[in-house]
Amino acid sequence: FSPSLQVFPSQDPLDRADFNAVEYINTLFPTEQSLANIDEVVNKIRLKIRRLDDNIRTVVRGQTNVGQDGRQALEEAQKAIQQLFGKIKDIKDKAEKSEQMVKEITRDIKQLDHAKRHLTTSITTLNHLHMLAGGVDSLEAMTRRRQYGEVANLLQGVVNVLEHFNKYMGIPQIRQLSERVKAAQNELGQQILADFEEAFPSQGTKRPGGPSNVLRDACLVANVLDPRIKQEIIKKFIKQHLSEYLVLFQENQDVAWLDKIDRRYAWIKRQLVDYEEKYGRMFPPEWCMTERIAVEFCHVTRTELAKIMRTRAKEIEVKLLLFAIQRTTNFEGLLAKRFSGCTLADGTVKKPEVPPPSTNPFLEDETGTETDEIVIEKSDTDKPKKPKVPDNPFHGIVSKCFEPHLYVYIESQDKNLAELIERFVADFKAQGPPKPNMDEGGAVLPSCADLFVYYKKCMVQCSQLSTGEPMIALTTIFQKYLREYAWKILSGNLPKTTSSSGGLTITSLLKEKEGSEVAKFTLEELCLICSILSTAEYCLATTQQLEEKLKEKVDASLVERINLTGEMDTFSIVISNSIQLLVQDLDAACDPALTAMSKMQWQNVEHVGDQSPYVTSVILHIKQNVPIIRDNLASTRKYFTQFCIKFANSFIPKFINHLFKCKPISMVGAEQLLLDTHSLKMVLLDLPSIGSQVVRKAPASYTKIVVKGMTRAEMILKVVMAPHEPPVVFVDNYIKLLADCSTDTFQKILDMKGLKRSEQSSMLDLFRQRLPAPPSGAENTGSLSLSAPTPEQESSRIRKLEKLIKKRL
Repeated sequence: FSPSLQVFPSQDPLDRADFNAVEYINTLFPTEQSLANIDEVVNKIRLKIRRLDDNIRTVVRGQTNVGQDGRQALEEAQKAIQQLFGKIKDIKDKAEKSEQMVKEITRDIKQLDHAKRHLTTSITTLNHLHMLAGGVDSLEAMTRRRQYGEVANLLQGVVNVLEHFNKYMGIPQIRQLSERVKAAQNELGQQILADFEEAFPSQGTKRPGGPSNVLRDACLVANVLDPRIKQEIIKKFIKQHLSEYLVLFQENQDVAWLDKIDRRYAWIKRQLVDYEEKYGRMFPPEWCMTERIAVEFCHVTRTELAKIMRTRAKEIEVKLLLFAIQRTTNFEGLLAKRFSGCTLADGTVKKPEVPPPSTNPFLEDETGTETDEIVIEKSDTDKPKKPKVPDNPFHGIVSKCFEPHLYVYIESQDKNLAELIERFVADFKAQGPPKPNMDEGGAVLPSCADLFVYYKKCMVQCSQLSTGEPMIALTTIFQKYLREYAWKILSGNLPKTTSSSGGLTITSLLKEKEGSEVAKFTLEELCLICSILSTAEYCLATTQQLEEKLKEKVDASLVERINLTGEMDTFSIVISNSIQLLVQDLDAACDPALTAMSKMQWQNVEHVGDQSPYVTSVILHIKQNVPIIRDNLASTRKYFTQFCIKFANSFIPKFINHLFKCKPISMVGAEQLLLDTHSLKMVLLDLPSIGSQVVRKAPASYTKIVVKGMTRAEMILKVVMAPHEPPVVFVDNYIKLLADCSTDTFQKILDMKGLKRSEQSSMLDLFRQRLPAPPSGAENTGSLSLSAPTPEQESSRIRKLEKLIKKRL
C-alpha cells in the first residue's frame, strides 16, 4: 500500500497499510444500539463494492486497445527517426563542403602572412647588417683618430646590433664582422690604457696640469668595454695619486709615528680637495673616484701603521695609543659623513658589525664626570631615549690595526683599577665606617659607585676601540677587581665577633635592664654591617647589569665567554656573611638570658606571675637591635626578611634546647614557662615590625617558621604538665602532641618531669612498644586518649593558665 499511498494519498481507513478489520467494525458499531443501522451500513458497503467492480471492469476493457495503439506509435516514431537521420546527413555534407571552401580561402592568406613575416625579418636583418658593417668601419676609423666621444656612443650601438646576429654566427661574413668588433674593443682598451699611462706615468711624481677632454671621453668608452679596463684605469690612477703619500710617510720618517698621525689625515684631506678641483669632471660620477681614493688611502694607512707598530711596539704608551685611536676614529666618522661606502665591497676589509644601540645605564653621558651616579634600579624606560646613531660603514677600516696593541690599554686599566682599590682601602681606614643615618635607610658605600663609574668609562672606551678579544680581556680585569672589592672593601671591613661576656653573672642577668650590658656590636658597627650588606646587594644587581651590557657590546661569537656568575656569587657570600653576623650578634646577646632560664629552680616556683626576667632581657635585646637593622635595610627589604627568618631558625631551636635543661619542673613552674613561651612567641611574630610606627604584616614564610617552632615548645611544656598516670595515656598524648619518635626527646621530657629512673625505664619500654603502631592507628589511639577524662587537678590548672594568658594579652 505504501507506494500507492505516496502517489494517490487517501484518508479512507480501508487504504491504510495497517488496516484492522475488527477495529474498523468497532468504529462503525461502537455500541449495541448502533447495530440497528447494520442494514444501512451493509448497503453502503455493497454499493461501494459495485462501484469498485465497475471501475475495474472499465480499466480491464481499456487495456485491450493498448497493444494496437502502441504498435502504431512505434511505427510513427521509426518514421520520424528516419527523417531525422536524413536531415543530419544533409547538414554534415554541407558542413564538409563549407570547410573545404574555407581551407581553400585561408591557404592563400597564410601564404601571404608567412611571406610578409619573412620579408619583414629580411629587411630588418639587412638594415642591421648595413648598420653593423657601417658601424664597424666608422668604429675603426674613429679609434685611429682617438675620437672617444663619438666612439662611446657608436660602440654601444654596435654592440647592441651585434646581439641580433648571435644566431647567425655560422655565416662567415657575420662572424667576420663580430671578430672585427672584438678586435676594435681590444684595441680601444689597450689604446685607452696607453693614453692614461702617458698622462699619468707610474714613474715620476710630476702630474699634468689638468685633465683632457680625450681622457674624459675615454672613461665613457671604458664604461662600455670589458670591466677589467675600468678597474685597471682606476687602479693606476689611485696608485699614482697616492705615490707621494708612500714617500712622505715612509717607516723611517718622523711623521710616520703615531704622535703625528694627524698629518696623515690632513694630507689625504688636501689631496681629495685637489682631486675634486683638477680631476672631478674627468671620471664619471658613478665611478665614485673620490671615495675610492679615500678607501685605498685607508687600506694603505692600516697596513703601514700595523707595520710600524710591530717594529716599535715597545715605544707604544697608552696615552699615545688612545690619542692615535681617537684621531683615527674621528677620521672614520668624517668619511662616513662624506661618503656612502658603496665602494667598500671592492675592498678587502669586510664591513664590521656595528653593535646595536645600547640601553646600558653606564652610557647615559659619555662626557660625564666620575661623580655621575649609576642608578641600576631604574628601568631603561625611565631614561630619555638617545637618538639611534647611524651605522658607520668605515668603522674599523683603519683603526682595526690598533687592536693587536690594545693589551697596552688593558694593562693600563689593570694598573689603574689596582690603584683605585688601594685608594678605597686607604680612604675607608682614614674616614672610618659611615656614620649612622636612620633617615636614609643604610647608605651604599661611595666607593661602590666610583668603581662602577670607572667601569662604565672603561667599557665605553674599549667598545669604541674593539668589540673583539680586547673586550674579553677587559672583562677578565673587571672580574678580578670585582672580587678584590668584595674581599678587601666589603668582607675585609666587616666587624669581628667577640666571645667575651664581660664577667656577667647569672644573678645579674635576672635583672630587668641588665640585657643592655651584654657585649655586642655597637650602633656604628651594626650600621656598618647593614651598609656593607646594602653595598653588596647593589654590587650584585649592578654586576648582573654589567654582564648584560658587556654581552651587548662584544661580538656575537664571543658572547658565551662573558660570564660574571662567579663574581655575583662572591657578593652573595658577602650578603650571607653580613646577615649571619647580624643574626649571631642578636643571638649571642640572648644567650645569657637563656642560660639564666636553664639555671632557675623551676621545681621551687610557687605561683604564676608576670613574664620572667629572662624574657624581658630577650625582648629588650630584640627591641634594641631589630629597629636599627630594619631602618638600615629599608632599601633591601628582602634581606631584612632573610635576617628575621635566620634569627628565628637559630633562636627557636636554641630556646628549645635550653628548655630541656630546665629540670625538674613543677606543675606551677611549667605553667610559668608556658606563659613565658607564649610571650616570646608573640614577640617573635611581631619581630619584623617591632618598634616601627608603620605596622606591616609579617611575611608568611617567617610567620610559618615561628608558629611551628614555638608551638613545639608549647607542646613540650603541655606534655610536661600532663600527669604520667596512667602511662599509656601519657605516652599516647606525647606521640599525638609532639609526633617525635626519638627516644632521646622522650627521655628529656621524663627528666623535666623529674621521674625516677625506674619509672623512666618502664615509660621508655612502653614508648618503644607504642611506636611500631601504624600512623593511622597511632592517631586513633591518640584521639581516644585525648578524649579520655583527665584528672580534675590538670583541667583546673590548664584553664587557670589560659585565663592568665588572656589577661596578659
